[in-house]
Amino acid sequence: MITVEVAYALPEKQKIVTVTVEEGTSILDAARQSSIVDEFPQLKLDEAKFGIFGKASRAPETDSVRDGDRIEIYRPLIIDPKQARANRAAKAKK
Repeated sequence: MITVEVAYALPEKQKIVTVTVEEGTSILDAARQSSIVDEFPQLKLDEAKFGIFGKASRAPETDSVRDGDRIEIYRPLIIDPKQARANRAAKAKK
């Protein structure tokens, strides 16, 4: 058995849940076992993007976690980062 953390954050609320899982457990399965959706009922794990310590996972259903990993569940972007920079530059130019 290994211990991992599952993290999710909204602008107004953040939560990190520690969970013990079997070695070889996938990122998605570890997130499910954490019951983090009890805190965030609107969170749909099957549609979410995941990463470990800031590095995105392309296949959370098959990528395995290791002892001490922090699984991060990412929210969708509100605006494209390039567009946000362009908006700030245009505002600063005025």
